[in-house]
Amino acid sequence: MATTTKTLTIHHRCRVAPSATTTVAAEQSLPLTFFDMIWLHFHPIKRLLFYPISCSTSNFLETIVPNLAQSLSITLTNYLPIVGNLIYPLESGMPEIRYISGDSVSLTIAEASEAFDFNYLTRNQAREANGFYPFVSELPEPKNEPESGFRIIPLIAIQITLFPGTGICIGFTNHHIIGDASSIVGFIKAWSKVAKVGGQNEVLVKNDLVPFYDKSVIKDPSGRANIFWNQMKLTPYWSSPSSFPNNKLRATYTLRKDQIQILKNLVMDRKPGIDHLSSFTVITAYVWSCLVKSAVKSGENVDENEPEYFGFAVDVRRRLEPPIPAGYFGNCLAFVIVESRHGILSGEDGFFIAAELVGEIISKKVNNNEELFRDADDWLVKYGSLLTKRIFGVAGSPRFDMYDTDFGWGKPNKYESVSIDGDGSMSLSKSKEFEGGLEIGLSLPIKKMDVFADIFYDGLKI
Repeated sequence: MATTTKTLTIHHRCRVAPSATTTVAAEQSLPLTFFDMIWLHFHPIKRLLFYPISCSTSNFLETIVPNLAQSLSITLTNYLPIVGNLIYPLESGMPEIRYISGDSVSLTIAEASEAFDFNYLTRNQAREANGFYPFVSELPEPKNEPESGFRIIPLIAIQITLFPGTGICIGFTNHHIIGDASSIVGFIKAWSKVAKVGGQNEVLVKNDLVPFYDKSVIKDPSGRANIFWNQMKLTPYWSSPSSFPNNKLRATYTLRKDQIQILKNLVMDRKPGIDHLSSFTVITAYVWSCLVKSAVKSGENVDENEPEYFGFAVDVRRRLEPPIPAGYFGNCLAFVIVESRHGILSGEDGFFIAAELVGEIISKKVNNNEELFRDADDWLVKYGSLLTKRIFGVAGSPRFDMYDTDFGWGKPNKYESVSIDGDGSMSLSKSKEFEGGLEIGLSLPIKKMDVFADIFYDGLKI
């Protein structure tokens, strides 16, 4: 029987297991590498894909949902770690990812009332951030098993919501410890391919979506996984907040290819000796400097000497020695941070200085494996301490084209990275509208969003 919240009808909640029509391992265990361990206490990652489709409730429940559930079941046979759980020791031992026969994924089927406007949610202009949470499920609650000595922590939850006559939204919530964006986006694309064209292995092979699970390819001679675990186990595991009650707005800013080139030209003219100049360099530097400039104008009290940090993660699959397969499933990210001062970045040359700093860190550290991993033993302490500082980051990557995810009804018309509400990051993805363009997603307090928008667009005019 369907249950109704204030504005959302939950038709049913179910569990989807790997397809029984294929050979599925009875059990699969994966150790956590140091790349995984660092995400142990991080908040869940939430993503939304909105698809414009005129669909009735009956067609949704009788045709679309059964196909999505069946194709999800088929896809999960290749993604057993997602189906499993994080096994967290209550007293002794190391955490690990474990799948056993009978495990399944939480799937919620919902319908939005007329109180939700599909067109409002999928526009680029500022919208209330809290309005997106009804469409992403919470992860199921962890369960303690004293007899086994473990806490069992689910890793993913999926929700499919119908907006009658206008669209469908698919929401994904996952624990970061199961995999980085490359891994989770790969799973989402695999499911969409199976849903659209059927089949299984042949579809994944054809589209380079076969996951690779051998964790032994991650070398750890200094025992970083143990170092991180010994630091983190002192803090009891708790269910990280999945929703962030706030008064924020979400907005999407698009930069076309020609606008990105103009930003590059400006930097080259002002900083001709810059070490590295890419679209990533100028976009992140521009957004970072605009945010810093919007702080005081929106009412924040920030000293000119206050440190400003910008950090981002680097996919190192191809950078390891030897390189590991692109389809490696898990976390495989290194971290870099650049630092400046508020007064410097909020000044007239803030953008150019930011671009120089980002370009320099990419040239000297990201493109130099020895430097990239030099401080790896200290990542947790060094970067964890910055979370309470004025730090800005990046979620996602322009390498991932979320607008190429077709479940059989065409491409989505909006992608939202909901979890940036809680970590001070911008989302970055390919543009749905402009070839070579990029989309920037931001979640900011209302007043700051207004000020940022003015600074962002005025800067492009200049």
